[in-house]
Amino acid sequence: MDEKDIIYIHAPKLTIGERLYVTGLLRGLWTTLRHFFGRKITVQYPEQRRSQHVPNLRGFHRLNRDERGRVKCVACMMCETACPAHCIHIKGAPAPWPDREKYPESFFIDELVCIYCGMCEQACPVDAIELTPVIEPVSYTRGQMFYDKDCLLRMRDLTVEQKPERHPKFTGYDWR
Repeated sequence: MDEKDIIYIHAPKLTIGERLYVTGLLRGLWTTLRHFFGRKITVQYPEQRRSQHVPNLRGFHRLNRDERGRVKCVACMMCETACPAHCIHIKGAPAPWPDREKYPESFFIDELVCIYCGMCEQACPVDAIELTPVIEPVSYTRGQMFYDKDCLLRMRDLTVEQKPERHPKFTGYDWR
């Protein structure tokens, strides 16, 4: 290696104020005071709710239906395999319909373990599973956050067909 290929980096000389961290301290205090006296954005939940959420919000899951009203899932286990949290559990069975091989006999998602990454949604080849904008988990026990196939289909009925302006609270077993 030649001497001309070597780049020497020298640390800049600090002033006395920078060495004592006075300027950094004053900048931090200025930022704190600016936010302290600025506009407040606190929402008094649950009496008040945010009116808008980000457009790419990932909330609870739903299972979609096909054009005949059947569950769209073909039990290929791609979402279960792609899930990094291992919160999806599918048990496939031979389909009673001639147009597909399998269907999910049971489909469970543990919403308490889920990290809402969207990997299941991306892995599904038939777009059977999606994440909804419903983000308010309401339950009294851990078991109510263990969603089965019927709960996921009810979530689909609420978020696709009815399209309410503000989604009601959803628990795994009943609508609140």
